[in-house]
Amino acid sequence: MRILLVAGSFNSLTQRVLVELCDRGHTVSVEVTPDGAAVREAVALHAPDLVVAPMLKAVVPRDVWTAHRCLIVHPGPVGDRGPSSLDHAIRDGVEEWGVTVLQADEEMDAGDVWATATFRVPEVGKSDLYRNELSDAAVAAVLLAVERVAAGATPRPQTGEARARPALRQEERRIAWGEDTTENVLRTLRAADSQPGVPDRMLGAEWFLHGGHAEDGLRGRPGALLATRAGAVCRATVDGAVWIPELRARTGRGRPRACKLPATLALAGRLPELPEVPAPADPAPGRRTWSDIRYREQGPVGVLSFAFPGGAMSTDQCRRLLDAYRTACGRPTSVLVLGGQRDFFSNGIHLNVIEAAADPAAESWANINAMNDLVEAVLTTTDRLVVSAIGGNAAAGGVMLALAADEVWCRSGAVLNPHYRRMGLYGSEYWTRTLPGRVGEAMAARLTEEARPVSAAASLSMGLIDRVVDCGPGEFAAEITRSALHLASRGGLQPRIAAKKAEHERRESVFPLAAHREQELLRMRSIFDDPAASYHARRRAFVRKEAPERSSPAAQVRARADRPIVEQDPGLT
Repeated sequence: MRILLVAGSFNSLTQRVLVELCDRGHTVSVEVTPDGAAVREAVALHAPDLVVAPMLKAVVPRDVWTAHRCLIVHPGPVGDRGPSSLDHAIRDGVEEWGVTVLQADEEMDAGDVWATATFRVPEVGKSDLYRNELSDAAVAAVLLAVERVAAGATPRPQTGEARARPALRQEERRIAWGEDTTENVLRTLRAADSQPGVPDRMLGAEWFLHGGHAEDGLRGRPGALLATRAGAVCRATVDGAVWIPELRARTGRGRPRACKLPATLALAGRLPELPEVPAPADPAPGRRTWSDIRYREQGPVGVLSFAFPGGAMSTDQCRRLLDAYRTACGRPTSVLVLGGQRDFFSNGIHLNVIEAAADPAAESWANINAMNDLVEAVLTTTDRLVVSAIGGNAAAGGVMLALAADEVWCRSGAVLNPHYRRMGLYGSEYWTRTLPGRVGEAMAARLTEEARPVSAAASLSMGLIDRVVDCGPGEFAAEITRSALHLASRGGLQPRIAAKKAEHERRESVFPLAAHREQELLRMRSIFDDPAASYHARRRAFVRKEAPERSSPAAQVRARADRPIVEQDPGLT
């Protein structure tokens, strides 16, 4: 079937629906459509058998949905209507939510129903929930709806009482620090963690707060800043405290949008002297606190997990993870798992921190070298097996970090973007060794030049990864640990480690890692140091959410099942 995806941005769900439909043999085109006129133009251009809107803010024009079957993915159960569906669900503390695939109609979210799916709502942020549990449910519903359309079925009208709720306004999201409990604060923060953020005033300025994690070991006057940890700030509530990892300055109308940054970096020059409180190495059972890097050990298996907001890794984050990796390598384990968390594995260098730097070119250089140092440490680990465990999406240098391990395990719902081109970069992180080594020279060239997202299943078939872990996001960590313990207990492990060491030494004698690094960084340095390089404009547009220039009213993001060409935008929810 010829399917056209129309979306407000090429976000995570649009990418997931794209790759899943392509995997099933459909011919799929994608158009990023900012308004109804662009939707009309896209449909006229592609003349599809079916139109699917995974994430669309624009209204599909009447003349389009009356002439073409158009399916809308609504992030709510049947009867739920409105643009802030998931935000309301998280704020209300629901335990189960749903996704509905419905036919476009005169009234928004009121069309006939083609398919539905439900999912549990864990205590995570909106963007994490959207990329994982909601994405799994949405894909299941879309695939079922497409099957029903192909079979000539008809949708069922919506019955029962409809619940239409308006968009949440920013003033409704504000936190009353002198009144709100920790749980209320967390629900407010989680309902807006990536976009739009929670408006607040702090240290004499207006901010948007992004992300929130409970802390019950620190107390203070409600609203007061208590401590810092790994770039986050801890703020007191009436009955505890919360860690806030990121802030974005409120710049006002007519001014460029500020970058979302680690909280202490955003507050630089305003932040009073606060203690840097490290995360407890072994927190007591039931203790709630936050750390972006954790290590745990179970018998012969060590698990070094990390969770950086948006999957971006700044120079500091890379260096801290490298320190933790070296410490983990000093432990008496035979298998070391890198990752294993739900949601993003890594998206590579931290474009927001780079954009906000006084010298973005210099910060780009520092960041890419810190990423390279981390990847090199993984590639040169020869005394144990290293497993990369990709629980969520990964892109660019984050994919290459995963490929540095001996085995790569990936959750079934993850989407990988193993390329750099759409950000105007050549790439580094030793990709010129690891990517061709896994998929061959021809496929490596295709992946990097066409900038195509690939599903976990497609990644397995081409050899990019070694195993697909078919489980829900919440079960991934336990499943990975069980599999790693099984790997460590199998016979032949030590001979395999010895063979790995010998192969590393052989390859170093032929074409050493240092040569790959030098060649890649030579290309990267020339881009960083060139003010006219497209990387700088693309980075600025990406982090400041500026509309990219387009050569026609319709977006130039198109993909087919045989040769997809897409924009890299994995950081959007």
